[in-house]
Amino acid sequence: MRRKFFNWAFKAWGWKVEGAPPEINKYVIVVAPHTSNMDFFVGLCVKYMYPYFKPSFMAKDSLFKIPLVGWFLKSIGGHPVDRSKKNSLVDQVVDVFNQKDYFIMTITPEGTRSYVPKWKTGFYYVALKAKVPIIFAGFDYENKIVWLTERLEPSGDVEKDMEKMMDYFRGIKGKHPELGVR
Repeated sequence: MRRKFFNWAFKAWGWKVEGAPPEINKYVIVVAPHTSNMDFFVGLCVKYMYPYFKPSFMAKDSLFKIPLVGWFLKSIGGHPVDRSKKNSLVDQVVDVFNQKDYFIMTITPEGTRSYVPKWKTGFYYVALKAKVPIIFAGFDYENKIVWLTERLEPSGDVEKDMEKMMDYFRGIKGKHPELGVR
């Protein structure tokens, strides 16, 4: 039922996908540019287009405390994160990768829907420590395309790899292009 609904909604909005999520069991998927709350719904549609694609995502724990919202977020793969505590979220997520046979973590590297000149790097260190690839998911509102065509194996040179990712996403216009990757 969900699959049919989200496929219908995606097509009704005029969107399409170029590429596809890889059929591997573990990776980090980076979604950018993240400029609108609509990104969540576009991503949700893509999640249900592929029967083998079951990504998880992290969101601030306060969202999970809202009645029904918390239940809904968990039912679609959400995991609450307490950002007020200074604990090693990277190591916690790496442990999840190491404990599970199948785990895909979705992240928006900007960490906000506003423009940021420099991305957060936690997702990169998760991929590096867990020895999993990073898959790029570009949400191109201008052409109504979700791009799933690029992959990066983290080299350990965070500056070089981050610049490579940002270069890729600079050409993709989010819902609010002025807030996108520059």
